Amino acid sequence: MKSSLVAVSAAVVVATLVTGLKDRAALQERFGLGSAGKPAPELMMMGRIKPEVPAGNSEFNVQLVADKIEAITSPSPSAPDTSDSDAVAPQPAAPQPAVPQTVAQPAPVTPPIVSAPPAPQQAAAPPPPAVDESALRYFASRGDKVRLQAEISRLQALYPNWVPPADPLAVPQNGDKQLEAMWQLYSDGRYAELRKAVADRQAADAGWQPPADLLDRLDVAEGRARLVNASDLKQYATVVDIAAATPSLLTCSEIDVLWRVAEAFIQTERAQRGQDAYAYILKNCTNPAERQATVEKASTLLAYQPMQALLALERPAADGSKEFDAIRDNLARRFMAEGDDDPNLAIAPDYIARLEKLAETEGLASDALLLGWYQLRRNNDADAEKWFRAARAKQDSAAASQGLALALIARKAPEEAEDVMFRWRADSDDATATYLAATANLMALQPPADLAEDVLHRIAIEVIARKYVPTAQQFGWYARSLNQFQTAARWFETALAWKPDDEPSAYGLVITREQLSDRKGVLDLQRAWAGRSSRITNLEDTSSLSPNAVTPPPEKGVLSAQQPAQSTQRPQTEPLPAERRVILQPGSEVVVRAARPAMETVTVPHGPRQTRGCSTTIDAGQLKPADALSRGWCLMDINRPMEAISAFEAAMQSPARKVREDAAYGQSLAYLRAGLSGNAAVAATKAPQNRQRAAELQVAILADRALSAFDAGRYRETLIYLDQRAQLQQERIDLMVLRGYCYLNLKMYGDATRIFEAAAATGSRDAARGLADVRNVTHPDTNN
Repeated sequence: MKSSLVAVSAAVVVATLVTGLKDRAALQERFGLGSAGKPAPELMMMGRIKPEVPAGNSEFNVQLVADKIEAITSPSPSAPDTSDSDAVAPQPAAPQPAVPQTVAQPAPVTPPIVSAPPAPQQAAAPPPPAVDESALRYFASRGDKVRLQAEISRLQALYPNWVPPADPLAVPQNGDKQLEAMWQLYSDGRYAELRKAVADRQAADAGWQPPADLLDRLDVAEGRARLVNASDLKQYATVVDIAAATPSLLTCSEIDVLWRVAEAFIQTERAQRGQDAYAYILKNCTNPAERQATVEKASTLLAYQPMQALLALERPAADGSKEFDAIRDNLARRFMAEGDDDPNLAIAPDYIARLEKLAETEGLASDALLLGWYQLRRNNDADAEKWFRAARAKQDSAAASQGLALALIARKAPEEAEDVMFRWRADSDDATATYLAATANLMALQPPADLAEDVLHRIAIEVIARKYVPTAQQFGWYARSLNQFQTAARWFETALAWKPDDEPSAYGLVITREQLSDRKGVLDLQRAWAGRSSRITNLEDTSSLSPNAVTPPPEKGVLSAQQPAQSTQRPQTEPLPAERRVILQPGSEVVVRAARPAMETVTVPHGPRQTRGCSTTIDAGQLKPADALSRGWCLMDINRPMEAISAFEAAMQSPARKVREDAAYGQSLAYLRAGLSGNAAVAATKAPQNRQRAAELQVAILADRALSAFDAGRYRETLIYLDQRAQLQQERIDLMVLRGYCYLNLKMYGDATRIFEAAAATGSRDAARGLADVRNVTHPDTNN
């Protein structure tokens, strides 16, 4: 019997090798080996990459087994006795031509990410290890195709030379009912009960040993549970250790484990290893949704340059597009945000152009903000001002106003900068610093700016409240330029009270006291600054200066929001006659004159971005429904719609109707953002929505379907969707243009002209181009 089985195995192997050697390229492709010089990568624990060539792997035809389950489980009077050894009698040793056809087509099997080093080469090849196929037979008999395929992948990873049987149901089944119950416990995920059942049987039957495969699978399942738990608790070093000890977890069938391991590498300062883990998925795994989610996850953890290496692994779609086109807009936003934080990072022009187009077509303030900060950080002040103004036109916010104010300060327009930031001056520390910087630059203008009384008043109040030295000092020079020497002395004294080592304020005070003939005050200051400021201690007699004479201002330089530059003297200017009285601080009345700019720039650093609370991987199924709902919206905010879909699905298990409604609404939006309008329509029906939400979703779904139909060249279908949408909501200009091009492609030139003219009247450049296209078609000679 044994020799017969050996002969059959040898026949199958010989037939496979003969067929494979005839077409080496086909054999490599079939077994997932790639080119001869480029084997699939394997990630090692110490950061090395070594090649591995899995040989002899075959694809198991799961559907064929599923079709046979019904027939085998049905009663049959002629069923053979599987316990009889004659039922599996050996076949002739010589391979028959039909043998290769009865074996299922082989498929590539992905190598594990973390594994032990290869064993040293032996003089003689060891005998093939015995493979426990009891789990394979169990899952096949239950019709569990998912677990059946996972078991095949696991065995192929453990035993590279193992070939799955063409039909595991044809192998005699184990009649051990207790063992059958143990496999059922494993299938149900009741691992603790399974451990107890094994221990109880061993205690009752000392001669019984559980199948090694059952124990191995139990170890793997418990290892998965420990790994997920460690990942959720952010114990990243433990995640890597468990993965190294359980390499059979690291396959495409355990995609969530692969994501967690990649994240653990990055969080333990092994970014290259994390990048290798993501690259492993993109090189070996084929599920489109999982590949897209992999790129989305990686983009939140990896920097711009490593992400370009991962995107190079993108596969072309059947229609000529690229598989990550659906998320490329969000990737552009992510990369531009990184460029905002790092002025030395050069983002590829394609991403900048893509975001500019999005900002113009979609009109989101957030896109314009990203472009504004990117240009500002690279000193492209004109472009930055353009985008910040566009952002404020859409939504006046602290971030947009702050960016615009900084661009205006750089353009030497601090008066407008102060006006822009006044509303947002207390929004954040950065906003306050920007506002105060604008005031310092405004008060430093030469000739002095002609400021309204209320502007001077509000600036003085803020400067006193914040004890901001640079603007207080500039108030002193401003008052001196207008011959307000008592007022100037008061401001210089105030600045020195807030910052006793501020030399420019001390110098302004000493020359002001000299002009006021306060010799004692001058000597006190000279003694206090002896050895620290030569221009104060060696001050020349200024008493001959007329009361209307003006002292030169500080030298032009760069002031920080915290440390003012050293001031020297202001150039002389002619005072203006107009006066007005302004209360600058409690109990003081100051007379100032309007004047009109050499200016000094106050720079404010752009603070770092805040980390979002859902950037790490968590199994949403383990969260409470309310928490899963919150996580879903958080994931939508950072443009990870594929994960948000899972979070909203978990939230829909809530007994609360409001949570279910919000979850169904969120999942519909997530599918729309991922470009899956059909799924969005299904998700919208999972829970009843109020009339407003239902209409909103319907409008969005119809618009998405119209765009998809137009891209596919189905212009009549596009018009149907646009008509349905127009019944619910007034048509947007961009959709009017889309309608016009549908008419143009359908050669309905009169309708196309009418639509384009109506849209062009609103100022749409796309509509104007559409009109030109109609004329080119209808009157080619005229245009030529």
